[in-house]
Amino acid sequence: MSDNRLSVFKTYKLYVGGKFPRSESGRVYEVTDSKGKWLANAPQSSRKDARDAVVAARKAFGGWSGATAYNRGQILYRVAEMLEGRKDQFVREVADAEGLSKSKAAAVVDAAIDRWVWYAGWTDKIGQVVGGANPVAGPFFNLSTPEPTGVVTVLAPQESSFLGLVSVIAPVIATGNTAVVIASTASPLPALSLGEVLATSDLPGGVVNILSGRTAEIATPLASHQDVNAIDLTGADTALAKELEIAAADNLKRVLRPQPVDDDGVADWTTDPGTHRLTAFLETKTVWHPTGALGVSGSSY
Repeated sequence: MSDNRLSVFKTYKLYVGGKFPRSESGRVYEVTDSKGKWLANAPQSSRKDARDAVVAARKAFGGWSGATAYNRGQILYRVAEMLEGRKDQFVREVADAEGLSKSKAAAVVDAAIDRWVWYAGWTDKIGQVVGGANPVAGPFFNLSTPEPTGVVTVLAPQESSFLGLVSVIAPVIATGNTAVVIASTASPLPALSLGEVLATSDLPGGVVNILSGRTAEIATPLASHQDVNAIDLTGADTALAKELEIAAADNLKRVLRPQPVDDDGVADWTTDPGTHRLTAFLETKTVWHPTGALGVSGSSY
């Protein structure tokens, strides 16, 4: 073997509709590590890319929301299996993105995979927590069940390139929504690699669509898009979040505001996530069923 072989540099691409397009604009931007060393050129998404991602997410919504919760859990667990198999790659990318040692990056990746498994386990349980039978005075059953909101735009955290990313994507799709994800501007590579994992799992194309580029440029048209049903503002700063929230009001989108941060201005993604992200993008459907005539001796069905 020659010692003079050339390295094969990876070309990172967007993940939209189960495929890997370059940005329609043809633009890219340089991604560097925490010390300013060049890592790769990432696609710089345009407004057209954002619109294409919404079309893909809407097309996938019917099949994904109509799947059984048990089936969604199986598919999400399969994604975790794929992540486990590519752990070394993600450790390297997270270490570069966040300036961590290999051991600390490995701990972050392990936590992210565990987080994905945790949400996979919730797919067929969240309905029991937030749904139920309601007491009524009359010959009726009154049942409330959760249903997905629809297409959700997710602004991934800017600082936590993988654990935070998983923490905002997994609960959205676990509950039957489809997602258009805007990766961290400075550290998009783990997100773009996640697209490769999703593509080789059982997750239908279009359920998750991943865009890289300038967060404000991509998020602005998505916040006002009439076919986007909700938006998670985690990755937006205060000024951008306010602007997007105003735009989102045009079609009454559900809005999840940025989460509290610690003294360093960074959210702590290692804490117990709870269920609030699972319920943030759920609607409640209540159905009345007649039980039949109520006789002297009790109900007859």
